[in-house]
Amino acid sequence: MAVNRTPVLKRCRSLDLDPVFLGYDKKSKRQLIRRSRKLSEYGTQLREKQKAKFIYGVLEKPFRNYYDKADRMKGMTGENLMTMLESRLDNVVFRMGFARTRREARQVVGHKHIFVNGKLVNVPSYLVKAGDVVEVREKSKNIQRFKDISEITAGRLTPDWVDVDKEALKGTVSQLPKREQIDVPVNEMLIVELYSK
Repeated sequence: MAVNRTPVLKRCRSLDLDPVFLGYDKKSKRQLIRRSRKLSEYGTQLREKQKAKFIYGVLEKPFRNYYDKADRMKGMTGENLMTMLESRLDNVVFRMGFARTRREARQVVGHKHIFVNGKLVNVPSYLVKAGDVVEVREKSKNIQRFKDISEITAGRLTPDWVDVDKEALKGTVSQLPKREQIDVPVNEMLIVELYSK
């Protein structure tokens, strides 16, 4: 299985991205020295795609598959793509506050700590649907790690498309997110333009 091992802060600097969107509080003190060369149209489109892939932790082939699936769905392709990326299980776990960062959320799912509708799911790319109940399994709730996580993420705002009971480490996806409910700084129209060439 391919894993992206790029240092997070270094990649955030190169993409002009705030690490907060990945769940990191720290910022790099280094300044990226950019030459004043203007990005081409292709360059800007590519950067938006790289941002989306980096934020959600998706590699090129699965990302392309998401795009193809979003293109076949009804409605705007870009909005469908963002909704699908946002409804990945690892992202939902992060949004509910069961993990400090998106990478940790992926690990929590992979290590079999998460139940969806009472069944164990250890696939980070599993797409949740409206009405799905996501919870930390009973055995894992007593682990110190989850107690620490719930303290750290207590102040984090949860989006309005999920209902979370932080004490019980349980949440419900009340509806699939619409584009205006997704606070990720990605211009999905540029991604659509890039792929539709």
